[in-house]
Amino acid sequence: MSDLYEPEHLAFRDTVVSFLAKEVTPHAQEWEHAGKVDRSLFTAAATAGVLGFTIPEEYGGGGSDDFRFNAIMNEELARSATSSGAGGIGLSNDIVIPYFLGLTNEEQKRRWLPGIAAGELIVAVAMTEPGTGSDLAGIRTRATADGDGYLVNGAKTFISNGQNADLVVTAVRTSDDPHRGLSLVVIEDGMPGFERGRNLEKIGLHAQDTSELSFTDVQVPAANRLGEEGAGFLGLMRNLPQERLSIAITGLAGAEGVFERTLSYVKERTAFGRPIGTFQNTRFVMAEIATQLQVTRAYIDDCIRRHCAGKLTAEEAAAAKWWCTEQHVQIVNRCLQLHGGYGYMREYRIARDYEDVRISTIYGGTTEIMKEIVGRSLGL
Repeated sequence: MSDLYEPEHLAFRDTVVSFLAKEVTPHAQEWEHAGKVDRSLFTAAATAGVLGFTIPEEYGGGGSDDFRFNAIMNEELARSATSSGAGGIGLSNDIVIPYFLGLTNEEQKRRWLPGIAAGELIVAVAMTEPGTGSDLAGIRTRATADGDGYLVNGAKTFISNGQNADLVVTAVRTSDDPHRGLSLVVIEDGMPGFERGRNLEKIGLHAQDTSELSFTDVQVPAANRLGEEGAGFLGLMRNLPQERLSIAITGLAGAEGVFERTLSYVKERTAFGRPIGTFQNTRFVMAEIATQLQVTRAYIDDCIRRHCAGKLTAEEAAAAKWWCTEQHVQIVNRCLQLHGGYGYMREYRIARDYEDVRISTIYGGTTEIMKEIVGRSLGL
């Protein structure tokens, strides 16, 4: 157990574990077949105190500003519930809610935060477009002035929580300036012209809805703009380090979970009359993975400390993101090999881990983009 955490964090870990066992695991297969979780997951998470705990108490939240609670949430989701769709809770806490905390005025806070804290308003963020991923300057969804507001036209894709979302923080272009022309508006469920497209079929993460969204002359009042017009690029950038650190934490904890399950497997599975864990190749593979995980755990705990102190840079977060997700992919692959033919059967968790992990080196910024960010920080 990491020495990063204090007794209140360990108590919260127990809360998260209990929540997952009671509210997630029994429904995971049902949600996988449906392609999305039931909305009741969010209200149950709010009731349990694992959703909206960073929202101030005056708006119905837990009032925490300690990212270590977020880290614990991510760790337990990754270890026990990767395929369950519960990742939408982590997405809300770490990635979307910060926009509603850091970029809203008082009127907006009172209008939206209580519903988010109660799990009644599900949130999403829409940046990616059919022709634009990490290149935010390429965003084409347009918001044109229309009285006291905007008319929004365009399309987004790969939007997590997209099928369930009531509030979508949407990156739109309000002028042709590549960066200063971006703004953020909140598009709400039920606004005429806002339509959800397909719930996209993916290789893995089958219970996590991932959607196409389209906007046709959607009237969005100026009161739904987050921050100043033209400040959307800065608004998006301010939260990316936390988003990427969260993905790194998830990658490490997911790999730790795979290792623990595989260690149990190789101790029990026999071949040629003895456990396969007693063969030198298995011992070497497991020793290498154990060392990788211990080194990476020390690294990520330091990143968490730096983030809590407000010192983690965008470049450091990018490095953590690519390192942990690539390690996760590699470790799942090696552990599946140790399972032999059973590793290819979806009834075994390792096969679903193999499906689910592949996206981690892509979402939140691809490994190549992360290395580009780190490389530029070196003056290259």
